[in-house]
Amino acid sequence: MSAAGGPESGPDRAGGELERVILDLLDKRAEGATICPSEAARVVGGDEWRDEMEAARAAARRLVESGEVDITQGGEVVDGATAKGPIRIRRR
Repeated sequence: MSAAGGPESGPDRAGGELERVILDLLDKRAEGATICPSEAARVVGGDEWRDEMEAARAAARRLVESGEVDITQGGEVVDGATAKGPIRIRRR
């Protein structure tokens, strides 16, 4: 995985890495369980994980579009493009 702060960090990170991390994290959870995008950002970004937060949220939105996951707030499915504040990600 790329080091945070490198040429691939931030919102323009090459697509698949954060998506794979999100799906891997969800695979390790019980059915119906959720993760926070920050969990994926921490795996990819290490100590600089905050730099990866928008990229992690964008990866979650791409996974919604592909039918893999839902984005939730308060247990309810929300539109990841307009959601403000903390979100969670769960498998569909």
